[in-house]
Amino acid sequence: MWLKQLAVFNFKNYTESSLEFLPEINAFAGANGAGKTNLLDAIHYLALCKSYFNPIDSQHIKKGFDWFMVQGEFERNEMPDIISCSLKRNQKKQFKRNKKDYQRLADHIGLFPLVMISPNDAVIVTEGSEERRKFMDNVISQTDNHYLDILIQYNKILLQRNVLLKQVKEKGVLDLGLLDILNLQLAEVGERIFAKRIQFMAEFLPEFERYYAFLTEGAEEVSLVYESPLMGTDFATLLRDSMEKDRVLERTSQGIHKDDLLFTIHDNMALKKFGSQGQQKSFLIALKLAQYSFLRNNKTCKPILLLDDIFDKLDANRTKKLMQLVSEDEFGQIFITDTDAERIKDIFDEIAQPIRIFEVKEGTIDVQEEAG
Repeated sequence: MWLKQLAVFNFKNYTESSLEFLPEINAFAGANGAGKTNLLDAIHYLALCKSYFNPIDSQHIKKGFDWFMVQGEFERNEMPDIISCSLKRNQKKQFKRNKKDYQRLADHIGLFPLVMISPNDAVIVTEGSEERRKFMDNVISQTDNHYLDILIQYNKILLQRNVLLKQVKEKGVLDLGLLDILNLQLAEVGERIFAKRIQFMAEFLPEFERYYAFLTEGAEEVSLVYESPLMGTDFATLLRDSMEKDRVLERTSQGIHKDDLLFTIHDNMALKKFGSQGQQKSFLIALKLAQYSFLRNNKTCKPILLLDDIFDKLDANRTKKLMQLVSEDEFGQIFITDTDAERIKDIFDEIAQPIRIFEVKEGTIDVQEEAG
């Protein structure tokens, strides 16, 4: 599976551009702010129905226009698939496959698996547990489109339970019958999500360890641990034991919405506090490469890999090792952004891999050249 063509109209800083790609490696080179990352985001839209960077679709319409459209032609098993995403201001987003609208966007997720590695991924390390749960959930969702439905169901029940707990302060009484029903529903759905996450981590963790050891040549010891309140007990017991605390806090204090991934380096020291920028970036790249392996092993095609500003904060040795790795047969089509076209050309000339380089200047794509 690979993306043959991409066309963008009134998308971010582009008025109209159309590109044709190699099935192997493609790169967008240009100054910061030229629009390189916007092209990666357009590809992300086609695969996952949304931007990687900004959830507000209307903010991707180019200034001065009232609509945008992103369209791509994928090839799967030598058969074309035309995917388009369009939005008119103040209207509902339209998403089509071969000119047919989707009834549910969730039905598209996973058809064209994709992994993005971006400087924005730093929030997975530096921010709260919500970012790390989101990472897990996004990976699992690309291999199981029912997982999204279960997550939505869980969050609805959780909201209902929290509303009920808040009403105690206003009404002075708790509807125990309704609480019992919500507890049963929350526990049933939550246990299913927990089981999916456990299954995911069992497959994901060895891949992460393999890639991190490769990137660092085994020079650093790191740890990745899935932590959940459900590790020690069942969900129903958790809810019962935390009932008094929940009444005081007026919210549900225990559950899979408190799950986290613990990242440590050296002797169980927090990566966020004690890892250098280079170590954190290597950790994140290993996470995303493990995501790639997980998707590849659970799908019928190789995912597309998007590498945004990948060379920043990586030394030359790790950069070369990474490019050699992603050029191997276990990886499919790759898109890279960088400020230096010559650096990209030199790297791929050295490892003798074909690459098409697009030079991006202020929202226009002027030059294409082949290297490798």
